Amino acid sequence: MKSMAQLEYHYGLKIRVYPSDRQKQLIKLNSDASRFVYNEMVAIGKELWQLKQVKLPIDTVQARIKQLELRQNAKQMSNHFQFLEDKRIDSLAKANAIRNYRKAWKAFRKVHGTGVPKFHRKSYAWRYQTNCQYIKQKTAQLTNGTVCFEDLKHILVPKLGRLRIKGSHKRLLSRQAETRIGTVTITKDAADRFFLSMQLGSDTPFITKPAKTNRQTGIDLNTKNFLTTSDGKVVANPRYYRTIKGRLAKAQRVLSRRARRAKKEHRPLRNSKNYQKQRLVVAKIHAQILDRRKNFLHNVSTTLIKNHDLVVAEELRSKNLLKNHALAMSIADVGWGTFLGMLTYKADLYGRQFVTVNPRNTTQTCHHCDFVMGTEGTDKLRLADREWTCPKCSTHHIRDHNAAQNILIKGITKLA
Repeated sequence: MKSMAQLEYHYGLKIRVYPSDRQKQLIKLNSDASRFVYNEMVAIGKELWQLKQVKLPIDTVQARIKQLELRQNAKQMSNHFQFLEDKRIDSLAKANAIRNYRKAWKAFRKVHGTGVPKFHRKSYAWRYQTNCQYIKQKTAQLTNGTVCFEDLKHILVPKLGRLRIKGSHKRLLSRQAETRIGTVTITKDAADRFFLSMQLGSDTPFITKPAKTNRQTGIDLNTKNFLTTSDGKVVANPRYYRTIKGRLAKAQRVLSRRARRAKKEHRPLRNSKNYQKQRLVVAKIHAQILDRRKNFLHNVSTTLIKNHDLVVAEELRSKNLLKNHALAMSIADVGWGTFLGMLTYKADLYGRQFVTVNPRNTTQTCHHCDFVMGTEGTDKLRLADREWTCPKCSTHHIRDHNAAQNILIKGITKLA
């Protein structure tokens, strides 16, 4: 049986689960154990670094280093902390916490901007990982591993047992091809919703690649309209956060008053029922904004990728753009980073091409004659200039449409 790394195609599936009260307690227990193991690895790493700064061969220091190095695996850590031996805790949750710590160090060494592994704090969101194992199975299917679909409405998970589910898994269950389940992540968000995410692998494509369209498009992203294509089509910006921020602000003020009252009466916030009720109201509003935005971005990105063989967009670093305090809220609300990420993985999934180009002078350049505004004694276009006429060839331009055409030209040149 092939491992996940040996399989050619990979696919992610996220479904909603509805655990019972007993299963919620088990998820909380495994999440806490996973967080404890990860934090213990961070603490061991910090202490080892400090001990290794001692250059003298002190026996006590060397003995401590050996002791800490031995503890860096799930079995030894469970022996040291007896509460981790609880039969209700999934052993793979502990192993995955250690693996995630090591992956965080690898990410830091590759991209220093990610930062070194840090302690995970307690929060209202829970999360832990397990794996699907195929014991004495000749083929890997969605219905014969330790994590498996019992039917269209139920899934079996180690330690948790039978979970009721809802999601987009019906199409995958009808596949006849061999499909392996890899890492499985169980999460609870701040709005008390539970999800199960799984990594799937197969030698057969999960998506039937559509036929070639012989169409290309460039897209210009902006805050006034969500995007403008080189074909002249405009997608309006829905501004999900702006439309609901009044209701959110009112709910947050109520939450703040209840927090102040609880602290004044010396009651912990976790035990304050009124505070917890209002916290859930605020979390659900945030979740509503997130879900609406993601649904919109998925629809737009899928339409673009399916209907074009080549999609070209400008490179945007949202982290730098958010430093502009005048536009920070609008930029965060529009979700450019998430949208470009969706285009990237969907292009691979559907067999299309997606390219990003440097946005330098895409707005200031006439796509007809390549004249650049701001040269030869002309003034640069301001943000308020939505339409302009080229002083060289007298072509009238709509600002965003012209930029999208320049982006497409740059993308075709880059590929050539």
